[in-house]
This record gives sequence, structure tokens and C-alpha cells, in this order.
Amino acid sequence: MSMDKASADCPYPGCFFCVMKEGNPSKRRASILKFFRELPSQDDDGQVLPISGLWNTAMAHPNDPEFIELGIFECMSALIWKGLKNRRWLSHDQNIYIPYYAAHIIGSYTMNMEEFAERAVRAGIIPPLVELLRGRLTWVEQRVAVRALGHLATYASTFPAVASQGEILELSIQLAMSSLEIVYSHFYQYVDRRLSYHCDLLTRGMGGVEMESRKAEEWASQLQCWSLQLINCFSFKPEFLPTICKPEFLTKLPGMWGGLVNENSPAGIGLLRTICHHKLGRGPVAACPGIIEALCNIARSSDDWQYMAIDCILWLLQDPSTSHKVIEKAVPALVDLAEISSLGDHKKLGDSIVNVLQECIESQGTGRTQINSHVKEEVEELLNSKQRLKWEKNMPKEDLHIKQAAALVVKLEGNSLFSSGNISGAAAKYSEALALCPMRSKKERVVLYSNRAQCHLLLQQPLAAIGDATRALSLHNPVNRHAKSHWRRAQAYDMLGLAKESLLDAILFINECSQSNDPDLSLRKNKVPDYAERFVKKQMRAAWLFREAAIKHGGVQCEGDAGDMCGQETDDSEWETASESEIGNEERDEIGDDICGWENEVERKDKYKKASIKGNLIPNF
Repeated sequence: MSMDKASADCPYPGCFFCVMKEGNPSKRRASILKFFRELPSQDDDGQVLPISGLWNTAMAHPNDPEFIELGIFECMSALIWKGLKNRRWLSHDQNIYIPYYAAHIIGSYTMNMEEFAERAVRAGIIPPLVELLRGRLTWVEQRVAVRALGHLATYASTFPAVASQGEILELSIQLAMSSLEIVYSHFYQYVDRRLSYHCDLLTRGMGGVEMESRKAEEWASQLQCWSLQLINCFSFKPEFLPTICKPEFLTKLPGMWGGLVNENSPAGIGLLRTICHHKLGRGPVAACPGIIEALCNIARSSDDWQYMAIDCILWLLQDPSTSHKVIEKAVPALVDLAEISSLGDHKKLGDSIVNVLQECIESQGTGRTQINSHVKEEVEELLNSKQRLKWEKNMPKEDLHIKQAAALVVKLEGNSLFSSGNISGAAAKYSEALALCPMRSKKERVVLYSNRAQCHLLLQQPLAAIGDATRALSLHNPVNRHAKSHWRRAQAYDMLGLAKESLLDAILFINECSQSNDPDLSLRKNKVPDYAERFVKKQMRAAWLFREAAIKHGGVQCEGDAGDMCGQETDDSEWETASESEIGNEERDEIGDDICGWENEVERKDKYKKASIKGNLIPNF
């Protein structure tokens, strides 16, 4: 890659890195401009070195206009085309890396600056990126191509140029659905078939199959999430919704969660929220029962995207054309969440939920919705509790203290029944205590809901346990920060085979324990308890990003419930479905008496078995 000027200390005449050290600004700019113009037509060895240097610069200084003004987009576009058209050149030396770096450079420089994106479009970078998106090379280049196109699609001035390439949306949808299988089958599954340059890119020189595999999971997740981000840009325009809202794609969206390796992306739920914001999108979403169930699970969850699922449900219920299709599944989820005061930027979210639920009740008889008696009772009970709160504001403090004391007495009766093995009786007492307990006594109500959730677990009623644990978490201050409710809900989700939801709650339980001042809850020496570690490992195997692809390609043998992963690492030890016994024998909640631990391990397991309807609540995994 010869240039006019050479450094006396450099063995390569006209080295690009030497040019970058040029002290004269005008000479430096002229040399860089010449380099960008001549590089695509040269076939010298070592071309990947300056390209990787440009990649590092683009990553570190994406808002610097110097290279933009000197023609870097034109150069990168030409290099991608060269790699696509000239396979001899591509396979020579280390040129195989160049299309990847070129597309990554384009994506970095268009990430933040709309004016840079406009120059990139004028430089003709969209057609070669589309070729990479088609899979003309490999999934690694697809990943950086969809990233760059996603950035271009976010700007009002450059979106039309992206949208004019009609196949981009279809390609992105197919890539979102197939990306995990592509990476698994082309890279993860067979070590001896991996392309060496993929391994180098994934590890950046730090080798090892384990590191490559972990990075492959992260990149596969990014490939899917960036595809969803690109689709999301299209979904803001109603004219593209018919293409997006096809059942085969919509039904897969809730499962595209990004994984723990890509927790900063809203993934499928972010796209669903955009779709549900449009009336044209709500109809197809409401027509897929699986999506509504998934939205309810996400709405009850405690992750950063909980509010997105709640928004979707509220919009679906407020739309007369979709309300009747979703009401039976959506209303119970919202009832559990009605005590949330605020969630992130959503202020008075609980009030908004109550208002929508009240509208659902009032719409009875208008032809808009038909609510079954059980759902109607749940909503009316919620509305009555809100009325109770208003009445309590005018009650004398002495009367409130009497009600609170009465609730405490009944709760202690429930604890006693629980300790004796009468689980259904204990649950009834906690319900009675909730009816007595003042609405403003939120701390006490958190304990009662969480205790009742424990009973539902032992009675093998996971849906009821999830509802009560969610109510406890919604009431808690700060919201979603009650460790025991996370643990109980994690176990309830596990009963239903919902590994992802169970995993997230188990992780939140561990996080809360690590920050707790309660000696029974705090993690001793920051060590995760064995029972929690085993549980998390189990759910991580079941929620593995490549699980579905592995099953399809014979990499994982499964039997039984969806949450049971076989053919992976196994653990024959036992865990207690509804006990925090290993947390401490004399367990106390931060707000008073909670369900106490058992006296010893053997007696505890015997009593759990007696309380179980089916007899065995201690499964092996």
C-alpha cells in the first residue's frame, strides 16, 4: 500500500500508520485522502492492518468527522464489494477479515451522527451491506451489516433509503427467526468446522474453545436483537405492519428475549410494544393467544422491560376491537400489578391500570367486552379495595390500629397452622388477615401475600403463587425488591416450565440477598447458597440461548417438562420446592413474623410431603 511519504524508521514505504503521525495537517489530510482512494484497487499484503486500525479508531471516536470528510465510507463500500466479487483476493493473506471490519466501521460512524449517516448513504454503502445481510459471506458479516443498517434506519433522513431496498425488512425478519440456529449450526455445534477467522474475531487473540463459545452466544444474541431493532424502525410506519405482523413471526417474538448476555436490549418485547401502539398491529397480536400469555408473564416479571409488556396489555384492553380477545388472560395479570405506584418513568402506573380495569367492567352490556364471572369478581374485589383505601383515610387512627392488630393475630394463627402442616388452613388465615389489614399497611400486606404464595406452592398451585408473589413485589417499597417473593415466584415459574422467568427471579433473589441487612437473608461472605446456585444452573441450562437450535440438531436430548434439560450437566441433589430452610432456621421477615423455618431437615421434608397434594414436591434435576 505505497504512498508518497515514508518514515525513516518504518520498513514499509508509505505505511498508513506513519502517515497518521504526519505533523503537517494539510499533508496528512492529503495522504489520508489518497490512501482511501487507492486502497480498494491495491492487492498488497497486509491490508488488514490499517483496516483494523481504522476499526479501533471508529470504535473509540465515532463522532470524529475527519475520516468521514476524506472518503472513508466510499473506501469501505468499495472494499466490501471487492470481497464479494473477488474471492481470490478475499482468500489471500488476511483479507478475509476486511469486509467484516469495513461494515463494522460503517456502523460505528453512523451510530450517533445523522449527518454521517447521510454521507454514508450518498457514498453508496447500502447495496453492499444488503449483500452481506443476504448471507453472501457468513453470519459474522451479517451481524455487522444488520447493525449498520439498523443505525441508518433510525434517522428520518436516511430511513427512506433503507426502506427503498424492499428486501431488507424480509431479510431482517428471517434473520431474527433463524439467527440462533445459524450460529449454532455453523459455529457452536462443531469445533472442527469453525472458520479460524471467526474464532480470532470472537476472542481477539485470547484463544480457548470456552471463550469462543461464550462470545458466540453473545454475538448470536446481538445478531437477533439488532435484527429486531432494524425491524422496529420499519414498524413505526403502518405500511410495513402487514409484512411484520405475520403469525409465524409474531408467535416467536416473545421468546426473543436477548438472553442474559444482551440484557440491555428490549429485543422482542420492544418490537411488540411498537406494534401494539398501532391499531393495525393490535389485531394480529390479539389473534395469537400465546403472545398474550407471554405478555402477561413479562408484565409480571421484574426486569427492565416490564413496563413495555404492561403498555401492550393496556393498549389491547382499551381497543374495542381487541379487548374481548385478550380480557380473560390480561385482566388477572393487571389485577396482580394494580398496587404498583410507579415503574421507572411511568408515574402512577397502578392508577392507570385500575382505570383501564374499571372501564372493562363498565363496558359490560355495551357489546364491547364479555367478562366471565371469575375475572369480573377479581376486578370488583380490586375496585372495592381501592374504595377501602378511601374509607380508611377518614377512619380514626385507633380503629386502624385495632384492624392492624386483628390482622396480626390472624396472621400468627396462619403461621401456626403452616408449622403444623395445615397448609390450606394457613392460606385461608392469610386471606382473612388480608381482608382485615389496612390498605395503607403495605409492609404487612407484602408479608401476607408472600406467605400465601408459599402456601400455594406447597398446594401445587403455581398460578396462584405467581399472582400473590407479584402482588407482594408490586406493593413493596422499593418496587420489585422483596427477596422471598422473588424466590417463591421463581419456584412457581419452574413448576410451569417457564425457565427464563424462573431464572430472572432467582437471580433477583440472589441480588437482593447480597444487599440485605437481614442476617437470615444476607449471603454469608458473598457466597451464593448451594440451593440457589443449583437452581440457577438448572434454569440457565433450560433457558440456554441455543436450546431450541440444539434440540433441532440433536445436540440436546429432552424429556418431560419444558423446564427439564437433559443431556447437559446434571445434578442429582435435591432442592426444596417451597422452602428457604437453608437461609436460616429462625427465619424472620424485615417487617415481622414470616413463615418460620422448620426445626430440622428431616422433619421439614416429612411435613412438606404430608402437605403435598401429589405427595412429592422435591424433584431431582
